[in-house]
Amino acid sequence: MELKFQVQTKIQKPVHEVFDAVYNPKKLSGYFTTGGASGPLDEGATVMWSFADFDGGKPFPVFVKQVIADKLIAFEWAASEPGDDGGGKPVKELPYNTRVEMHFEALGPSSTLVRIAESGWKETEGGLQASYGNCQGWMHMACCLKAYIEHGINLREGSF
Repeated sequence: MELKFQVQTKIQKPVHEVFDAVYNPKKLSGYFTTGGASGPLDEGATVMWSFADFDGGKPFPVFVKQVIADKLIAFEWAASEPGDDGGGKPVKELPYNTRVEMHFEALGPSSTLVRIAESGWKETEGGLQASYGNCQGWMHMACCLKAYIEHGINLREGSF
């Protein structure tokens, strides 16, 4: 069974505004990447994301694979899952990436459907648990995006 998920929410803003709130590093840092994003999500770029409120704020790379303005942002990043090295010795991260796709669909002049999907975990107990954690994280991000762009509220503040 392939480990993957999709979350979604509707945002009462035009698709270009919603897309820009994810693409633009200054806006993204206003509700999600609390430690900053090193640049815009341009196709072919490697952008460093940091979460000051989580995991010690250590920056990590996001490899932007595809961008279609106002429609799609796709990237890969390192899978983080509990596991072992094959000899029973625990390791924190296994060397492979998962793929995230963010789809933006205009539902009218002032309404956008945002769908976030992630896939690519190894079919292990650790991969399953990591996918659950990321599913929770992406739903949180979608809710934070909605609150930020519709009402100027940072829901992430104080969450972790």
